Amino acid sequence: MRSFVMPKMAISMPLAVLAVCLLVIINETGYSRSTAAVADMARAQQTRAGLSSLLQYMLDAETSQRGFLLTGDVRYLEPYERVSDEISRTLQALRSNYLDNPSDLDEYSRLTRHIERKMSEIDVTVRLRREGNEDAWKFVVTTDVGQEQMEQVRSQAQKLIESSARRIDVAQEQIARALRLSRVGIALVALAGLLAFYLYLRQSTALALAGEREQSALESERLRLEAEVRERTATLAELATHLQQVRESERGHLARELHDELGALLTAAKLDVARLKSRLGDSPDATQRLQHLTELLNSGIALKRRIIEDLRPSSLSNLGLVPSLEILGREFAQRSGLDIETVLEPVELEENDQLTVYRLVQESLTNIGKYAQATEVGIALKDYSSHVTVEVSDNGKGFDVSRVVAGSHGLAGMRHRVEAAGGRLTITSVIGQGTRISATLPSRTSPRTAADT
Repeated sequence: MRSFVMPKMAISMPLAVLAVCLLVIINETGYSRSTAAVADMARAQQTRAGLSSLLQYMLDAETSQRGFLLTGDVRYLEPYERVSDEISRTLQALRSNYLDNPSDLDEYSRLTRHIERKMSEIDVTVRLRREGNEDAWKFVVTTDVGQEQMEQVRSQAQKLIESSARRIDVAQEQIARALRLSRVGIALVALAGLLAFYLYLRQSTALALAGEREQSALESERLRLEAEVRERTATLAELATHLQQVRESERGHLARELHDELGALLTAAKLDVARLKSRLGDSPDATQRLQHLTELLNSGIALKRRIIEDLRPSSLSNLGLVPSLEILGREFAQRSGLDIETVLEPVELEENDQLTVYRLVQESLTNIGKYAQATEVGIALKDYSSHVTVEVSDNGKGFDVSRVVAGSHGLAGMRHRVEAAGGRLTITSVIGQGTRISATLPSRTSPRTAADT
C-alpha cells in the first residue's frame, strides 16, 4: 500500500505546486500587460483631449481675431488673449506624451510650427489693426496665409488624433489578449487543480482504506489478546482457587493428623507420667521433675490445639461462624493486648463462604498485630436480605492503598478468596487514621454473581 500511495503523492504535490506557480505567473503577466495597456489608453485619451482642446483654442483665437478686425472693438480680443497662454501650456503637455514615439514626435513638431505661424499671423493682423493700418492688415488677410496655416493645424491635429486612436485600439487589443491569456491560463490551472484534487482524493481514499484495514487488524488483534487475557485470567483464577482448596484440604488433613496422632501420643505420655508419679511416692526431686514434665505436656497439648485451630478451626464446624469469630477475637485480644469490639449478627452462608469470612478476619487480625500499631480493633458481621457484609477496622497508622507493593500476598489472597466466593473486597486506609477492610458476599438465598472488579 505504501508503494501505491507514494507515487500519487509524488505526482499530486508537484502538480498542485506547478498549478499555483502557473496561476501566479499568468496573473502577474496579465496584470502587468493590462496595467501597461491601461496606461497607454489613458495617455492616448489625454493626448486626444489635449489636441481637441488645442483646436478649440485655435478656433477661439481665430474667431476673436476676425471679430476684432471687423469691428475694432477690443472686447473681441479677450478670448484671444486668454487662450494664448493655454495654447503654450497644452503644447508643452502634449510634447511629453510623444517623447517615446519618434514618428508622432515629428508630427507634433510640424503641428507646433503651424500653430506658431498661425498665432504669428493673428498677432500681426491684430497689431496692425490696433495701429490703424487698415491697408496692411487687410493685405495680410487677403493673402490667405492664416487660412492655409489653420488648415495645416487641423490636418496635423487630425493625424495625431488618429495616431492616438490607433494607440487606444492597440491597447484595447493588448488588454483583450491579456484577458484571453488569463482565461486560457486559468482554465488550464483549473484543470491541473482538478487533476491534483482527483489524485489527492484517490490518495486519501487509499490512505483511509489502509487505515481501516490496519484498524481492523488492530481491533482483531486486540480482541484476540483480550480473549487470551480473559482465558488466562480465568485459568489463573481457577488455579488459585484450586490451590486454596488444596491448601485448606492439606490444612484439614494436617489438623486431623495432629489431632489423631500427635494428640494420642501426647495424651499417652501424660498418662504415663501420671502413673510414674503415683508409683514414685514421696521422692521430692522426682515429683518435681514429673510435675514439670506434666506442665510441658500440657503446654504441648495446648500448642497442638492452637495449631489445629489455626489450620482448621473446629469451632467453625461445631459452633458456627459467629461463635468462631468471637473466639478468634478473644484469643487475639489476649495475645495482643488490644481492645476488640465485635458486632456479629447471625448469617446464613455456605460452609466454604463461612471459611472465607473466617480466613478474612484471621488474616486481617494478623496484619493488624504485625503492622498497624493500633489500640482498638472492630469486627462487624451484618446480614442483609441479599448479601452479608464483614468488616475489620482499626485505628492504627494506616497506609497508602495506591502504593501497595505487588508482593502483598496477604491482601491479594483475601481479595481472591472473596472474589472466588462471588463477593467484593474493599480496602480503605488513610495514613494516620487507620484501616478498614470490608467484604460483601451473597447470602445463601441469593444467586451467586461474579465479583465486580
